[in-house]
Amino acid sequence: MDGSSPSDPPPSATASPVSPRVPEDHRFTGRRRALIEAMRMKGVRDLEVLELFDRIPRHLFLPEGVWARAYGDEPVPIGYGQTASQPSLQAIYLEILQPTAHDTVLELGTGCGFLTALLSQMANRVYSVERIPQLSARAREVLDRLEIRNVALLVGDGTIGWRKYAPFDVIVVSAAAPEVPRSLVDQLADGGRMLIPVGSRDAQRLVLVEKHGFAVTEQPLDPVSFVPLLGKYGFKTEGDEE
Repeated sequence: MDGSSPSDPPPSATASPVSPRVPEDHRFTGRRRALIEAMRMKGVRDLEVLELFDRIPRHLFLPEGVWARAYGDEPVPIGYGQTASQPSLQAIYLEILQPTAHDTVLELGTGCGFLTALLSQMANRVYSVERIPQLSARAREVLDRLEIRNVALLVGDGTIGWRKYAPFDVIVVSAAAPEVPRSLVDQLADGGRMLIPVGSRDAQRLVLVEKHGFAVTEQPLDPVSFVPLLGKYGFKTEGDEE
């Protein structure tokens, strides 16, 4: 991929569950269980997905100043004009994409790294790209603390993808694009699927992209609202606008 070097070597070939040596913080136990129940009420049914939200401490991925909001079903600011997505929306992403233990995943928009951690527990390998160095570094710190070893992070333009490790069975895009980038479709494996918000800066719809041989389908799903995907094949920054 065009961009800076990865922050660590390529991940190992096997998923690494969260270390049991990370102590339970009982201040958040009740809030976490309440979040899981709220997600169930909103239609999240996959027991594996719900179990991951119970096992992975979301607050650790967020700035300490917003820990009180860590287990609300709402977006949370993480600095640099970015947010951590609503947990129930992340759960829906996982239910739709259904990563498996044999899949290689590309995530665009590491953000705080919580979805990265969830993906790491379902998939074989996760490659995650973030354009803001400080967010990538903070995510790496928490992933290392949890001893999650099957994730590689890169600081760069996510709209380009990560060609070195393509093709990917699953591509997860956590920012909105004006259209589905062809660069990402080209990096999907045969039988691969991608979930991406597509639309304007103010309103988008989730689109499920599936690739079978030379055939590519795009299925519009629910309306959503995400920060813009900035880069060569996404929205331009203000200084790049024509």
